[in-house]
Amino acid sequence: MSSIKRDLLPGTLEMMVLKTLTVQPMHGYGIAQHIKRMSKDVLQVEEGSLYPALQRMRQREWIKAEWGQTPNNQRARYYTITSAGRKQLGEQRSGFADLVAAIERVMRPT
Repeated sequence: MSSIKRDLLPGTLEMMVLKTLTVQPMHGYGIAQHIKRMSKDVLQVEEGSLYPALQRMRQREWIKAEWGQTPNNQRARYYTITSAGRKQLGEQRSGFADLVAAIERVMRPT
């Protein structure tokens, strides 16, 4: 794996977190691990990015949080996507697809 740091486009982290939470409710560490695993270790979400994003999404009511126990008996906050979050995910996916298509048009050989 390359040691080059890859920055995410604005809104991409929120979109990936919302998509991750469609699988099942998860705590922050679980969300980060899911994204890392699904990206085949290309994307590594740092705590300093993840937890502020989770807080923003809670404030916007895209997700909700409840305290629970992890499988190894630790107390953790579990996040669940809301109906507003599902709607937002759909909008973000559409916008992201448009952005990627536009970038691909620019990058085509001339």
